[in-house]
Amino acid sequence: MREQDVPFPEAVNAWARVAASSFGGPAAQISIIHRVAVEEKRWIDEPQFLRALSFCMLLPGPEAQQLATYLGWKLHGLRGGLTAGLLFILPGFVTMLVLSMLYVSASDVAVVAALFYGLKPAVLPVVLEAVFRLKRRAAKGALGTAIAVCAFIAIFVFKVPFPIIVVAAGLVGVLADRSARSIPAGRRAFPRSDVVNSIRTAVTWILIWLLPVVALLLALGPDHVLTRQATFFSRVAVVTFGGAYAVLAYVAQRAVDVFGWLTPGEMLDGLGLAETTPGPLIMVVQFVAFLGAFRNAGTLEPVTAGILGSLVTVWVTFAPSFMFILVGAPWVERLTSNRKLAAALSGITAAVVGVILNLGVWFAIHTLFARVTDTTFGPVTIPVPDPATFSPLVAAIAVLATIALFRFHIGMLWVLAGGAALGVVARVTGIA
Repeated sequence: MREQDVPFPEAVNAWARVAASSFGGPAAQISIIHRVAVEEKRWIDEPQFLRALSFCMLLPGPEAQQLATYLGWKLHGLRGGLTAGLLFILPGFVTMLVLSMLYVSASDVAVVAALFYGLKPAVLPVVLEAVFRLKRRAAKGALGTAIAVCAFIAIFVFKVPFPIIVVAAGLVGVLADRSARSIPAGRRAFPRSDVVNSIRTAVTWILIWLLPVVALLLALGPDHVLTRQATFFSRVAVVTFGGAYAVLAYVAQRAVDVFGWLTPGEMLDGLGLAETTPGPLIMVVQFVAFLGAFRNAGTLEPVTAGILGSLVTVWVTFAPSFMFILVGAPWVERLTSNRKLAAALSGITAAVVGVILNLGVWFAIHTLFARVTDTTFGPVTIPVPDPATFSPLVAAIAVLATIALFRFHIGMLWVLAGGAALGVVARVTGIA
């Protein structure tokens, strides 16, 4: 459909409706976009939607937000892409910022503590469901399973950085796909004008993305918390293959163990908040950044530092997403038919299954046991829980949430709300 066929205000209203309904993670968000863009508005047909989705899945970053950005670009060019993409982010950003401020101001209040007491174990089956869902789609066959297992061992046992796992899995995917290796290089000529325009767009967005990072580095130095967050989350933004669950293991590993911005339990709290707010699940990094900057404010007022940390982190997280879409949008048809890229993606998504499993195990250990110690044996480092600190009540809430989600197929938001309610009941009655 051409731009003149869709009035811009109509598109803005539709994207605002998508943003306000974007609960439930990427699968639900993609379904909402499909219902609006394909079924209701008929802006594009089914094959075009699938090609667009395949393109977004080839990229690092939140695929639902990138899909909205691409479809907005397809309808109204740059202004359409920016409008659709920004509207998709805005509700989650505002909600998470408010919740982060309430969290640091009310984290000692009994009711808030009780809510999170039940919310944490309820999150565990949600992560487990993501593992099963992605395993069925991405880690098929013996090779996919082997890549997933190796990725889990690499990150859980040997603490191999997530970016290295992504690169290695992509290479294995290409090498294992004979049809991808057999495709001759350079068989299609790309128009020179298209190449020049893409390079110009890429340079523009790299400057938009990184100039604030350079300014922070020069103004505050490399050791300031805002500079560290800008550089760290810039790296995170380019390795977020497989969605937020995958990269959260990397974020938790660095934010908790290296930077000390928050605790494992607080990381779970952030995930629970992100699960119950609209927008991309990757907005959990905003919570991480707020707490990290709030607690390492230096000469800044803590809440001001937290807000600045949120802004910086969201900027460096989503600027690359816009860049990837706006640079690659004119090339969608070519890229989605490239067998080598598809083979690399298959290896990466298989590895993501193992990485998400690592996240689930990591969360489970720190949720069910009050005290966990990292124990090192040569190159191996594993978390060892103290059996005496095991919580049967927390385990019971996790089991009930698992039954509700897997056996009775109750919606995720209801499962999380039920877990939070059980936590309140347990604390009020004195059971916990």
